[in-house]
Amino acid sequence: MDELDVEYAGFWVRVGATVIDTLLLMVISYPILISIYGWEYLGFEKIVAGPVDLLITWIFPVVAAIWFWSQKQATPGKSALSLRILDADSGKSLSIAQSLGRYLAYFISIIPMGLGLIWVGLDRKKQGWHDKLARTVVVREKKRSPEPVRFPKA
Repeated sequence: MDELDVEYAGFWVRVGATVIDTLLLMVISYPILISIYGWEYLGFEKIVAGPVDLLITWIFPVVAAIWFWSQKQATPGKSALSLRILDADSGKSLSIAQSLGRYLAYFISIIPMGLGLIWVGLDRKKQGWHDKLARTVVVREKKRSPEPVRFPKA
C-alpha cells in the first residue's frame, strides 16, 4: 500500500472489527461445541471443557489470527471494514514470527485493565501496546467512498 493512500485506523473501527471477528468465531465454534458437550457447555465453570474445547476455543483462534494476519493482512472482521495490519517499518505483510509476537503481546495489552488496547485511542499512530511491541500498524484507505460528499445548496 502506498502511504499516501492510507490512514491509521482508529479505536472504534478496530472495536467494530473485533466484534465481527468474535461473532464469527461464536457462530462457528458454539454449534460444534454444543453438539459435542451438550447445552451444559454454556454453563461450564472450567476454563476448558475437554480436548475439542481446547482445540476450538484456544488453539484454533491463535492459528487463524496468525494465518490471517500474515497471509491476508487482516482478519475477516478487519477485512469487512477495509482495515489492514502492516509492518510499521516497511508497510508490507507481517511475517509469521511477527504475527505470533503480536498475538502474544495482546496479553501484555490486556493485563493492566486493558490499558494497552485503550491506548489505540490515545496514540497518534493509533497503535496499541501489542502494535508497538510487534512493530505493526492498522491502516485503512483514506478514500473509502466512491463519491465525495457534496451539498449543492450549501
